[in-house]
Amino acid sequence: MRRENQSSVSHFLLLGLPIPPEQQGVFFALFLGMYLTTVLGNLLILLLIRLDSRLHTPMYFFLSHLALADVSFSSVTVPKMLMNMHTQDQSIPKAECISRTYFFIFFADLDSFLIISMAYDRYVAICHPLHYTTIMREELCVSLLAGSRLLSCASALSHTLLLARLSFCADNIIPHFFCDLAALLKLSCSDTSLNDIFIFTIGGLIITLSFTGILISYGRSGATILRFPSVKGICKALSTCGSHLSVVFLFYGTIMILYFFPPSSTSNDKDMIASVMYTVVTSMLNPFIYSLGNRDMKGTKGKLLRREIYFSK
Repeated sequence: MRRENQSSVSHFLLLGLPIPPEQQGVFFALFLGMYLTTVLGNLLILLLIRLDSRLHTPMYFFLSHLALADVSFSSVTVPKMLMNMHTQDQSIPKAECISRTYFFIFFADLDSFLIISMAYDRYVAICHPLHYTTIMREELCVSLLAGSRLLSCASALSHTLLLARLSFCADNIIPHFFCDLAALLKLSCSDTSLNDIFIFTIGGLIITLSFTGILISYGRSGATILRFPSVKGICKALSTCGSHLSVVFLFYGTIMILYFFPPSSTSNDKDMIASVMYTVVTSMLNPFIYSLGNRDMKGTKGKLLRREIYFSK
């Protein structure tokens, strides 16, 4: 009976964030400011690393690619959300929605793999400083980046291909501000058991292994730091590791809440708030926490500003 009433869906409707109409303008300005901060902050990282040869190290190699991934990750969701808020047009073609789902998963996974690569780099620098240059060779860094992209592509492609084979019936309303995989599966009138299995196996494997690897890496780094003879050195290293871990817990914590705890019918607003945290807020904070506040970046920024001031005179 359900199959008889089935109709092919060519468009979806993104309901967006649960914001009262009179507050749309305020939130539009807020999210536009956050998105511009994300883009400009990460592009500044790329520019500084490009200009200063002293920053051509494994740490900043991974930072530059994380910055690029953060811009791309945020650009998958935020511009479309801003456009919908501005035009009040909530429609999105099915093909575009599925393609955005692919890029969302790809850049989310790539972020995870790059963060664990950076954690490994810090582990080697702290625990094996005398062998750092021999371990973190250029070949290894390129291999880690290539492996991260390959695994991210394989994960995103498997989820997207399984999603594309599903049928969608009359219900085409997505109660979200982007094409969330879990929300799309709820709209399908096909059997989604295989999709669910892939989410909890592939997605769970990537999240848990990455998170565990990061914790082990920083845990061993922290144990080494505490053996430093200088109190100043201990405070500096712990401050760096602590700021990095704050982003790790924010990013992975919200993802685990969303994908490992079944949501109730009344928790949709909380789910969207969690989604905003890891799609918008984390990408915006990464440039400040990971790089723009450290000594090397400050020195490069200072030289760049002094050069601009000199040429402007």
